[in-house]
Amino acid sequence: MNAFDVLCDPVRRRMLELISQREHASGEIVKVAEAEFGISQSAVSQHLRVLRDAGFAKVRRDGARRCYEVDPSGFDDVDNWLKKVRKFWETEPEALAIELERGSGSV
Repeated sequence: MNAFDVLCDPVRRRMLELISQREHASGEIVKVAEAEFGISQSAVSQHLRVLRDAGFAKVRRDGARRCYEVDPSGFDDVDNWLKKVRKFWETEPEALAIELERGSGSV
């Protein structure tokens, strides 16, 4: 699953928001997901597994608890894609401005 497939899901984006603020135990994430999305504990576990497998989250065991935090390496593909898109936005508007300056005044 690519990074954008992972991030397109609102439940997973919300989980990332939570764990980007601080480490959260899985039980805390379940409570938020149940309240906001009405999904079960097993569905939350599946979403957390997707985040881990895609490199967006790290898990640490603390006794019987599992604690999650963001793994920044998961965002590498997103950053690389954004760099490509930014190049377009940095060069194309400049080219348009040059053409408008060269133009005959009709747009």
